[in-house]
Amino acid sequence: MVPMTDMAFSFRPAFSAFLITSILIELTPGPNMGYLAIVALTQGRRAGFSAVAGVFFGLTIIGIGAAFGVTALIQASPVIYDGLRYAGILFLLYLAWDGWRGGDKEENGTHGLRAQFLRGLTSNILNPKAAVFYVAVLPEFVAPARPVLAQTIVLTITYVLVATAIHGTIVLAAGSLRPWLSGGEKEVFVRRSLSLALACFAIWFAINTSR
Repeated sequence: MVPMTDMAFSFRPAFSAFLITSILIELTPGPNMGYLAIVALTQGRRAGFSAVAGVFFGLTIIGIGAAFGVTALIQASPVIYDGLRYAGILFLLYLAWDGWRGGDKEENGTHGLRAQFLRGLTSNILNPKAAVFYVAVLPEFVAPARPVLAQTIVLTITYVLVATAIHGTIVLAAGSLRPWLSGGEKEVFVRRSLSLALACFAIWFAINTSR
């Protein structure tokens, strides 16, 4: 049996590489960046952080599913995979359209915060690319000689925390610009530019996730 101290020490290089990989992946422009920026700009930081919480739980649910083999089954089923893929694409386009037209400006109401939480949750659960990350990328940093489930859970938690930290930073940055942009042509220009970028990403996502 390999001593626990040796196992922990040998896991450190893989963990460090995974941490760097997670940061680089999350810093790459994607749908969460555009969506969260739109929410923070139009509805404020509270709504933005509600959306971040939804994204957090969405990524966590997918990660747990991957750890127990659920996402592998989704990957193996063309019907389920394509169903989630098309639903995710349509939902991204809906978010882009909602951002383009201005959406619901309710910032502090319970309904508005709950709606943003559910949008963040839904957009990530319907994202098969997130499932692909957990199935194809994360296992590359898992050593078969050590407890696989424990490593998978640690790496999943790490990725979700990295993503949440970056998403929270986006909300803080976009929210700080809100007083300068709010209510004028600048706000409309920035919001619609982000919405257009989100729609373009949905199209890119549709092309690059097809089988």
